[in-house]
Amino acid sequence: MAKFRFTAATKTNIARAVLGASVLASGLGAHMGTAAATEQQPATAATQDDHAKSRETKVNVTASQVLDLAKAQVGISENAYGGGTKFQKWYANSPRAAETIARDGGKRADYINAPWCAMFISWVGEQTGARPQIGWDAWTVAHAKWFQANHRFGTEAKPGAVVFFSFKGSKSLDDIEHVGFVEKDNGDGTISTVEGNTGNGKVEERVRPKSQVVGYGYPEYAG
Repeated sequence: MAKFRFTAATKTNIARAVLGASVLASGLGAHMGTAAATEQQPATAATQDDHAKSRETKVNVTASQVLDLAKAQVGISENAYGGGTKFQKWYANSPRAAETIARDGGKRADYINAPWCAMFISWVGEQTGARPQIGWDAWTVAHAKWFQANHRFGTEAKPGAVVFFSFKGSKSLDDIEHVGFVEKDNGDGTISTVEGNTGNGKVEERVRPKSQVVGYGYPEYAG
């Protein structure tokens, strides 16, 4: 599970110099998923402010409702080009895409065949009405830092939590490669999850070792 970028290194380095100091203080969105590439830099100050406000927005959505919708997508698969899912199409046409394009460069069409594990998480949040608590983006590292900045990031597996993975076992947020939803802690050193852009580019339920988990983001669900 690798990382995605649209822009060249020069632009990325400029963005890091200008915006890097404000990342943890503000909070952002999510990462694109599992195909090969390199990750993006943080959003602009205006976008960060917008996402910081979301921590104050309550939703009348339960973890069970979120998981039910996520599991209902199991079996959906990308096409031979790594795209074509409704999650990518939705994100490409969303207001958030305009913000991440301003942050990362590229164009809306680029999301259609881009890695989509975070777009899947974002889509579920949007469709259930839980987006203000789940967040939306196409970069997992930024998504994890958003939870962390809002004091909703930790190490306990809870149903409906957003789980961030590093398959090499790193515990650094900067090494996050993939994202999914926690279904349950199996009590044997593994967790059951539902994830997009996994296996052969599908939505699947998986069992993952906790050794691959960087941490968990905790939406403030109802109930």
